[in-house]
Amino acid sequence: MFDIWKLKDFAPEEGQTLSVFAEQFDTDDWIDITVPGDVHQALIERGRIEDPFYDRNEDKCAWMEEREWWYRITFESHEKPLADERFLLVFRGLDTFATIWLNGKELGKNANMFHEAVFDISHHLRTDGPNTLALCFHPPLQQAEKASFESWGRNPERAAMRKAQFGYGWDWGPRLPTIGIWRPVVLRRQRYATIQDIHFSTLEINAHGNKALVAVRVEIERFSGDQILDLNIALLLPDPPVGTTMTAEQTVTLQESGAHLSATMHMEVENPRLWWTHDLGQPALYTLRATLSLDGEQLEQQQQEVGIRTLELDQSPDPDEPGTRFFRFVLNGVPIFARGANWIPAHSFVGALKADRYAMLLGTAQEANMNMLRVWGGGIYEHDVFYELCNRSGILVWQDFMFACAMYPENNSSFVDEVDAEARYQVRRLRNHPCLALWCGNNENQWIHDRGNWNKPDFALPGSLYYNKILPQIVKELDGKTPYWPGSPYGGNDYNSMDDGDLHNWQVWHGNAPRHFGEKAIVDQSPEGVSFLHYAEDRGRFISEFGMHASPVYETLRRNIPADQRYYHSPSMDHHNKDNPKNKGDNLMVTVTGLPTTLEEYIDYSMITQAEGLKFGIEHYRRRKPHCSGTLIWQLNDCWPVLSWSIVDYYGFGKAGYFYTRRAYAPVLASFKVLNDRSVELWVTNDTLREINDTLTIKSGNFAHGTVWEESCQIQVAANSNQVVWRGDAGKITTGPDNYLSVHSTTGLCPANRHLFSPIKELQHTPAQPEITITQQSEHELHVHVRAVTYTFFLHLEVPDEHTHFSDNYFDLEAGESRVIIITNRSITLTPDMLSISWR
Repeated sequence: MFDIWKLKDFAPEEGQTLSVFAEQFDTDDWIDITVPGDVHQALIERGRIEDPFYDRNEDKCAWMEEREWWYRITFESHEKPLADERFLLVFRGLDTFATIWLNGKELGKNANMFHEAVFDISHHLRTDGPNTLALCFHPPLQQAEKASFESWGRNPERAAMRKAQFGYGWDWGPRLPTIGIWRPVVLRRQRYATIQDIHFSTLEINAHGNKALVAVRVEIERFSGDQILDLNIALLLPDPPVGTTMTAEQTVTLQESGAHLSATMHMEVENPRLWWTHDLGQPALYTLRATLSLDGEQLEQQQQEVGIRTLELDQSPDPDEPGTRFFRFVLNGVPIFARGANWIPAHSFVGALKADRYAMLLGTAQEANMNMLRVWGGGIYEHDVFYELCNRSGILVWQDFMFACAMYPENNSSFVDEVDAEARYQVRRLRNHPCLALWCGNNENQWIHDRGNWNKPDFALPGSLYYNKILPQIVKELDGKTPYWPGSPYGGNDYNSMDDGDLHNWQVWHGNAPRHFGEKAIVDQSPEGVSFLHYAEDRGRFISEFGMHASPVYETLRRNIPADQRYYHSPSMDHHNKDNPKNKGDNLMVTVTGLPTTLEEYIDYSMITQAEGLKFGIEHYRRRKPHCSGTLIWQLNDCWPVLSWSIVDYYGFGKAGYFYTRRAYAPVLASFKVLNDRSVELWVTNDTLREINDTLTIKSGNFAHGTVWEESCQIQVAANSNQVVWRGDAGKITTGPDNYLSVHSTTGLCPANRHLFSPIKELQHTPAQPEITITQQSEHELHVHVRAVTYTFFLHLEVPDEHTHFSDNYFDLEAGESRVIIITNRSITLTPDMLSISWR
């Protein structure tokens, strides 16, 4: 009913002057727009604006912020309300400042992108003819509270409105503030009473895991009638694989219209199928059904996917590192290491996002052995499909509230009320998802404020009212189970402490040196200051952000950078790098690969630097398990084609960093650690819940002459632990720019790994052409057989279509080593001539 609307822009306040909201208004020169959707996307499709992602077209869209945008639709409803019925018009998401009219009469206004706008139209709905809905989206900056514009942070005007903050530009995103009806519009028909809310929670799982107690609280609203109503609430929790169904039932009495009541019922589940992250077990789901009835007549039924599991945040003292505390998630009684990434909006135009894009990106994360994603606080509370896919994929979600890198007003009562309403709506909406692991108050606000005002102890952070009072109270009241954390990073002597809480390591890339409260913030963006070798000094408990830039693949640049601008630091390339200063990547590359002189070198060198840096960091943090209990890379994805920290670019092409991370995040990891005396340890980190036994082959190699020596090592590593399984004395280890160490698993239990003793630019190896055979297996599948003649570094394969899947990519091969890479693409016909293969 509400899919296709009409759209047109006007000067501010012009639309109301012209009575665009009236029932009769000429829309012949208006364009169609799909709902849910976005104004930018509609204008692109109609040729009104050029692709904002191409070249510097972003700048050509600035005028859109200064216009008001009108939506209109005509619909019919032939069903007359029965006695004691109501019709609710529900806008699940309006972006952002909007006025709504039905049949020429104003229904109300909206000032928040992050909660529903609901209107009772029972007395306004026409059933004997057409109805006309009109919406005006007002220019946001004219509506926002100007008093809060004096603020630190990028584009501080964004903090004055409850709207996706990244739309006003970020250090990886363009300034393209979204506009429009970005979530579905529905008409709800209800009689007498309605199920207002359902809260499912796991109260207990016994020590043997064969019995669970769950609670379901159902909230009922009565909205009509004067007589006493006895309403029946029935719950069903089927378990099809077992063939059983848990039930509960309760009758509640509501005395009068306007009454609210909640009923809590308990169910005991025998031999429950628990929800686990995908690396530890099956993410088992149940479908909970709740039915509301009156005298045998069903008034309403709702159903939700739920999971039976317990989850806590352990912050107990770490006995092996006195003065520190753990920061680790405990799932079903098992402490886990969170291997994951930060998630930003998957498109600049969030209303235009489709389910297949979420499926692609979340499938990519799962295949990279990730078990947690952090929904970052400068974007959006994600679409339902995101959480549903995380439930089914066994991926935990760290959920930020939408506050990031800014001071937020506390002295505007309407703004405070909007935050309260938003938090209540989102907590109710998301709390039942078994993937939900944490509520977090904001991104970096406490940390940035303290760094900038370290010598002003009386200058309190505007916004603390939300992080310290309103949000935790709402989480406690409406959720009660999911942990709340005031900000990220937060904890210890400095909000970005290595001893307590979570940590953002932005010494690497940004040059932010560690500090304590009361100390001046030091920034060193020299090559030494931003080096990823600093990861080895990090004793953090949970690393919730760390990373570095890399170029996307050439195909992404080809689609978005004009041919005459395809060189490093061209105006168009720098426009697609939103971080400042623009030379941070140079300062990283110069010590690892050297500086690039061509676009091809920039793509490879930046990817190598990112990939090697992430590998180095992840291996260090995982060797620190359990003192460190998680790493969330900044960042998994992009919202547009950009030079950024992502490991998967806007189209879905995996960078080298993605494939290095996939191997470094394997549930079982073997990694080398070089000690100060130049001896070497081989560590095995086992994140699985079973003991592992294997034979590892350790090899000392020379790029020119092959194997120097090799030996086998029998290992036995306990479940959910790590240990040193082999040591090599300094006298045994041949180091230098022409040597390396490698490790291989006999059973394939863990991916092969290697350690290089010199920066990439100093390696003394001359790769020879590997032996390559390409076999066409089917229309959609190629097999590539590669055998290295000499040590081959950074071998990678490319197909210029983002739907292409590689079984492996961006890897090294030792002399004589072979590998088969399986390439699939179900969208196009794959042929060998589409494939390019490179190495260094």
